[in-house]
Amino acid sequence: MATKPFLSTSSRRERRSLELRERLFRSALDLFARKGFAETTVEDITNAADVGKGTFFNYFPSKDHILLAFGEMQLAKLRDAVEEARHSSEPLPQYLRSLSVRMTQEPMRNPAIVRALLLGYLSSTPVRQAMLDMQKRVLALHSEMIELGQQRGEVRDDVSAVELAQVFRQTIFGTLLMWTLYGDSTLQSRIESACNILWMGLAPRNSSGSTCVAPLFT
Repeated sequence: MATKPFLSTSSRRERRSLELRERLFRSALDLFARKGFAETTVEDITNAADVGKGTFFNYFPSKDHILLAFGEMQLAKLRDAVEEARHSSEPLPQYLRSLSVRMTQEPMRNPAIVRALLLGYLSSTPVRQAMLDMQKRVLALHSEMIELGQQRGEVRDDVSAVELAQVFRQTIFGTLLMWTLYGDSTLQSRIESACNILWMGLAPRNSSGSTCVAPLFT
């Protein structure tokens, strides 16, 4: 007679804890999109997640920390992309495309959520400082990816990796911000267009100083 795999009490508890945290996180994002960050209360979030109000504080010190959790989620995607780039022979332009796709997947494809998150970041002083610290890590990861491209001869090396990473981040962020004003289905095409134009500036120079560039997206 086959026996069922052993699942310890602590494993079940950890799994349930992760599920509850995810439910609170997703419920909060949905409410931020529908009601706005400032108008959403912790009680609203716990009611939507169907848990007791006290449960929320087992996972998040405050409503503001939902924003930080979202930032950490995006940071993890970026970290994974950089690690993959280091172990792949695929040209960096394709990785830039992959990165832009990863960073704009759900829930970033909901313009209402993006608008609510941006307002939350701007309106909460504690979160703003924490996000500034997080952005230093984001810049470091972007710089690593650009530096990798420079080492492979795929990115111009007459400008520092940090400066190029800043331009890349600002281009993608600006494109995302403009898209939220429209809230239509054009996000991917906007990202692709921005990356194609950006790549003209990132591509390595030949001996005459001209760019050696092919489109990222065709």
